[in-house]
Amino acid sequence: MSYIFQDWKANKGNLKGRMVMVLFRLARPASVNKLLRVIWLPYLAFYKVFVEWFLCIELPHWTQVGEGFYLGHGQALVVNGCTVIGKNCFFRHSTTLGNVRRADGSYSGSPIIGDNVELGSNVCIIGEVKIGNNVRIGAGSVVVKDIPDNCIAVGNPARIIRQLEPEAVLA
Repeated sequence: MSYIFQDWKANKGNLKGRMVMVLFRLARPASVNKLLRVIWLPYLAFYKVFVEWFLCIELPHWTQVGEGFYLGHGQALVVNGCTVIGKNCFFRHSTTLGNVRRADGSYSGSPIIGDNVELGSNVCIIGEVKIGNNVRIGAGSVVVKDIPDNCIAVGNPARIIRQLEPEAVLA
């Protein structure tokens, strides 16, 4: 039962975030077991219609999301299903994490987000990009290159403006 509510504390005071993450955690087991996927099909249809169509949050149930995920404002979030998101991340509204369609029609890999990453509103992380641990990315940034641990990045394209001291990150 604790698996289903692992994001509850992180979303304190955020009813929409709590609701979406509980629904996501309930749908997630269907992505690892084919039999469960068949049995769970009505719930997965409900999840898709309610969360994606009505709440406008595209967070596929097969996405790997670490515990303590905070969904700030919960609007216009688009996450590619192959994205990996670490623990204790904070995503604000209008954020997109996706892959790149190449000229030959194939797609690049999806972003990998480390632990303790905070994304401002309207952040786009596109392609096979790795975001390190303890990273903050400012609002409106477009990330197309890797960002190492303990950094603050802003802009279009995103650039590192400050390297954080490991002690400052924990404070």
